[in-house]
Amino acid sequence: MTRDRKAAFVTGATSGIGLSVAQALGRQGFRVFGVARSAENVSTVAKQLQEEGFDFEGGVCDVSSTESVQDAVGQALETFGRIDVLVNNAGTSGGGEIHKLEESLWLNVINTNLNSVFRVTHEVIKRGGMLERGWGRVINIASTGGKQGVIYASPYSASKHGVVGFTKAVGLELAKTGVTVNAVCPGYVETPMAVRVRQGYAMHWGVTEEIVLDKFEAKIPLGRYSTPDEVAGLVAYLTTDTAASITAQALNVCGGLGNY
Repeated sequence: MTRDRKAAFVTGATSGIGLSVAQALGRQGFRVFGVARSAENVSTVAKQLQEEGFDFEGGVCDVSSTESVQDAVGQALETFGRIDVLVNNAGTSGGGEIHKLEESLWLNVINTNLNSVFRVTHEVIKRGGMLERGWGRVINIASTGGKQGVIYASPYSASKHGVVGFTKAVGLELAKTGVTVNAVCPGYVETPMAVRVRQGYAMHWGVTEEIVLDKFEAKIPLGRYSTPDEVAGLVAYLTTDTAASITAQALNVCGGLGNY
């Protein structure tokens, strides 16, 4: 494959939204370098996508570690020679009643969800060549919880508010460079993490997971969770040339849950 073709770097690429994003970008002709913490998961997904005809390579990366991020970005550049699109998708859930929260949980959520977005963006902008080529796309997966409070999820909500603020600030900074920076804000999306979140609320409220699901779906005007492919569809659109004037924005994919 020619090294002149555009390449994307996707974090948290082995499941849920990240996997759908990797597939969507692959269908648009991007070479994709996907990373995640588990070497086994990366290997499995790489084999799957390659068998499906995608130009996909993968690597291990813990986005909470600066050294790991530097190594992964270096591996991507060795593989594809460039990074034109960055999708900061890796993240974690976490919360509880504020007076019972352990500081270690708070710090882990902030480090994984917010500090990582700075960490990866900094490294990719510095080394990936977007500024030199005058074209690039940085897309951060935030949340509707980054625009309003989420009960019993103060670390998560705070981290995603930070991602939205970071997105707007860097989007304005890079506006005249040809590099756009946007956040995609999913609401409730059916992913493995969504299952863990429902389990946590069920335990906290002392009810079944089915009751939690019904309660959450009742809040969504469409009456259902969004799908990872629906979120990935907006990510893919933001990489197109017709999206060139969209920057420093936080765009919802939420079934009407967030009317803001």
